[in-house]
Amino acid sequence: MSKVKTGAIWQHERVLPYILSCLKDRISNITPVKKILLFGSRGRLPIHRWQELEGKDWDIVVQAGCKLKNAQVLVDEGYHIDLLVLNEEQVEKFCYNRLVKEIYPVNEINYLLQKINQHGNNESPDRVSSAQATI
Repeated sequence: MSKVKTGAIWQHERVLPYILSCLKDRISNITPVKKILLFGSRGRLPIHRWQELEGKDWDIVVQAGCKLKNAQVLVDEGYHIDLLVLNEEQVEKFCYNRLVKEIYPVNEINYLLQKINQHGNNESPDRVSSAQATI
């Protein structure tokens, strides 16, 4: 289990925009970004339970045109993000039997947050397939 870093930037309202803009752009300057996936605790837990992850890191795997060694150097200081950049074949192997949430190009997080807002926490919106997430 990852260590808690309360001084680091881990809040989803700050980290998600950073991942989908600045970090994605930095990787795209080197190799095309095809997918961005969350794994680890944020990939496994339903979004309405993310408050339990206060201070925990974000585990991100990016499917790109090629693998980038030492991709962690692309992450700005202060962000609590563990980053892997792999090619398509490596991502398929890495994600096999692992729960993940796609945030690019299909942003399942936005879709799931909208479902939670519409229906409350009574449903289990995290069971929605990425094909249904059209946002």
